[in-house]
Amino acid sequence: MTRQFLLGLTLIPCLAGAGPAETPAGEPFVYKTAEGRKLRLWVVKPEGWKASDHRPGAVFFHGGGWTGGRPGQFDTQARYLATRGMVCALVEYRLLSKENSEKEATPPVACCQDAKSAMRWVRSHAGELGIDPARIAAGGGSAGGHLAAFTGMVEGQDDPADDASVSARPDALILFNPVIDNGPGGWGIGRVRDRYKEFSPAHNVSKDDPPTIVFLGSKDRLIPVKTLEDFQTNMRKEGVRCEAFVYADQSHGFFNKDPWTTKTLIEADRFLESLGWLSGPPTLKDLKK
Repeated sequence: MTRQFLLGLTLIPCLAGAGPAETPAGEPFVYKTAEGRKLRLWVVKPEGWKASDHRPGAVFFHGGGWTGGRPGQFDTQARYLATRGMVCALVEYRLLSKENSEKEATPPVACCQDAKSAMRWVRSHAGELGIDPARIAAGGGSAGGHLAAFTGMVEGQDDPADDASVSARPDALILFNPVIDNGPGGWGIGRVRDRYKEFSPAHNVSKDDPPTIVFLGSKDRLIPVKTLEDFQTNMRKEGVRCEAFVYADQSHGFFNKDPWTTKTLIEADRFLESLGWLSGPPTLKDLKK
């Protein structure tokens, strides 16, 4: 079962809210060119970083319904994890047009292709980025959470220009109110229609999926708590570690502002520490509700 949190602790503030930044933190790199457009990701490095390092990494995908959002949404998370010794990347990907007509709606093929391309770029450049290619997490929120989970759980939708010999699969997943079910009754079914099994993480659970942590608000109108509970149950049936945190009375996107930005980051830190990727307890202090 999910862990229900009725949070009301007397704690010390430490992080500002996590609104999307106009210009993402970090150093920009072009990871691919698609449809004549150069797509970038921004790499956030820890103090004392060296290219010869062998650090854990994290690749973040912003939310926005596959039609909007900014790569800088996860600036705060990337900056914090860099203080813990990780190298993080904030990804720009192609967006779908905001069409409403069911006849015109298209599935997020371009988004999924770009997500896998970004993962492959980071892994293939691990030696230059000071990253351990066997310790790369993917994270994201909402539709970005879908992209992160997609790279870890769903086969297909690869860019034909990618080097398929490089794995796009992350070694851990950090998901913030993610779109995990694209099937009938799930989010995005109007775009994917009868192709939902090609896109839906919930319909592709298998024993080789990465260890996963998921954050959700109990009043999220887009992602029901039962969707997460079913997902966690199915992951565990396959022997995959899946931690789920449900925060009482919180709606979709709650993690974008404090105290929830800090609270979820603390749990993500503990999760990564339990994998052996980080050392010691979180350096953040929890916040009062």
